[in-house]
Amino acid sequence: MADKDCIFCKIAAGQIPCTKIYEDENVLAFLDIGPLSEGHTLVIPKEHSSKIHNCSVEAISAVAAVLPKITAAVASTMGADGYNVLCNNGRAAGQLVEHLHFHIIPRKTNDGVFTQWPAFKYPQGRIEKLAVEIRAKL
Repeated sequence: MADKDCIFCKIAAGQIPCTKIYEDENVLAFLDIGPLSEGHTLVIPKEHSSKIHNCSVEAISAVAAVLPKITAAVASTMGADGYNVLCNNGRAAGQLVEHLHFHIIPRKTNDGVFTQWPAFKYPQGRIEKLAVEIRAKL
């Protein structure tokens, strides 16, 4: 199912052009037009959903089945030292297009992309409490 107002649904339907990397019945991968590094690729399920938690098991499984092949091809082509696979869910997480998508971002050592990871330490007892609360919702 598609969302008539979604740019990625329009791309998947062929209504808006893209530079395709991979396509099958359920998945489309194409180069990002605003890349963080050369070769930055987006991988989308053709089925519309806005976030991982509301994506069908079939659609996310189809993406997961081809993601290793696509990441290997992108990394190899770019001569990458590594790569990030990112999925932003919601505006607060940086999601600009409300269609589930995965970024493959080829990386070179000391490339200046993602130079900080703002990690912190939990206060005493907080990590255990959070784990109990999260497990209760599974």
